[in-house]
Amino acid sequence: QVQLVESGGGLVQAGGSLRLSCAASVRTFSGYIMGWFRQAPGKEREFVARISERGIRTAYGDSVKGRFTISRDNKKATVYLQMNSLKPEDTAVYYCAVDRTYSSSSDPGDYGYWGQGTQVTVSS
Repeated sequence: QVQLVESGGGLVQAGGSLRLSCAASVRTFSGYIMGWFRQAPGKEREFVARISERGIRTAYGDSVKGRFTISRDNKKATVYLQMNSLKPEDTAVYYCAVDRTYSSSSDPGDYGYWGQGTQVTVSS
């Protein structure tokens, strides 16, 4: 069983930065592909970023490329999302999850063990 706890969300002005963290309570954290997703009110859950088990390969959604950076610290069993140049359209609840298919998927349906999410609000 994997438990994920996100933190670091908050209210920030457009152009600002935030760093989200996702702490995992599992000893085999280094064996999981991890992903970040977000969901705005009335919208479907959207892929934001994912990172391979050792952090060598990353991928990003088109809307965040060049602004967001995903990273991980396997010794701390934590994955991070550095968000720069934030825009009001980045406002959403951000979730981390485990890729249960080991296929480097961007489909939220392939992910599990979702955390409770952390709210990010970007004001204009």
